[in-house]
Amino acid sequence: MIRVDAVSKRFDRTVALDAVSFDVQPGEIFGLLGPNGAGKTTLIRTILDLIKPDSGRVELFGRTFQPADRNRIGYLPEERGLYPRQTVTAVLEYLAALKGLEAAKARTQAAHWLEHFELADAGRMKVEQLSKGNQQKVQIVATLVADPAILILDEPLSGLDPVSARFVTRMIRERAAAGQTVLLSTHQMGMVEALCTRVFMIARGRQVLYGDLREIKRQHSTNAVRIQSSADYSACPLIARVEKNGDAAAAPVAVHLHDTATADEFLRWVVQSGASVDVFERMATPLEEIFVTVAGAEATR
Repeated sequence: MIRVDAVSKRFDRTVALDAVSFDVQPGEIFGLLGPNGAGKTTLIRTILDLIKPDSGRVELFGRTFQPADRNRIGYLPEERGLYPRQTVTAVLEYLAALKGLEAAKARTQAAHWLEHFELADAGRMKVEQLSKGNQQKVQIVATLVADPAILILDEPLSGLDPVSARFVTRMIRERAAAGQTVLLSTHQMGMVEALCTRVFMIARGRQVLYGDLREIKRQHSTNAVRIQSSADYSACPLIARVEKNGDAAAAPVAVHLHDTATADEFLRWVVQSGASVDVFERMATPLEEIFVTVAGAEATR
């Protein structure tokens, strides 16, 4: 649905994008990550054909961008894009009309999505009368109202309380299940881990991470496991150190293995020692920690 191939963009002496390449598959929720100023917004605007690349190629729906493609893409910008002194319904109907919907269809769609977001009573209110969170919901409704094939969402949870954030997260999952393709740009690493199977991380205009999220976490995780068993860890040659969680003897511990050892080898040793095992799991590094480490390393280059 989206293919970015060796795209570069320079503004005077600033390299905003440096030979960036990735693809987003139909029905996928794809995470676009990066620190502030990394080039994410430039990349999104290039995909939307608002900015022309200096080199490289962007394809949507298997071909180069066509003007009619704008009606098939829903874009939620990080900054507000609503008319504050107009009523919510009028704004949504106008934005739907810009996407090619006839007046009756635009009215029906606006009413449907407002009710879906529990904002049916807000339709007659002016946008400026709504709370920040409800304005964000209306902004999301504006993105969905024309039933686009591609959703590009930039910080969709901005300004939302935990209940609304959970609702929007569920909605994004539902949209992907219905066949819509989602490009999700956010700093909320928990949201990425909950929704995305693949991610692309950009820093200083360059690719620094790209691929399957589980594989990325595996590559950046420490060689450690969390275990609760009756084994005598001091007798195991695979272990570098053991970290206890408090003073409770029966509590799980973090076992850090030597670089050449694997979790499977350690588990075999525990079983062969005759010990009972109540808990055994690989300790994955949180995506947020990977993000901070990788972004920090790129910033010092």
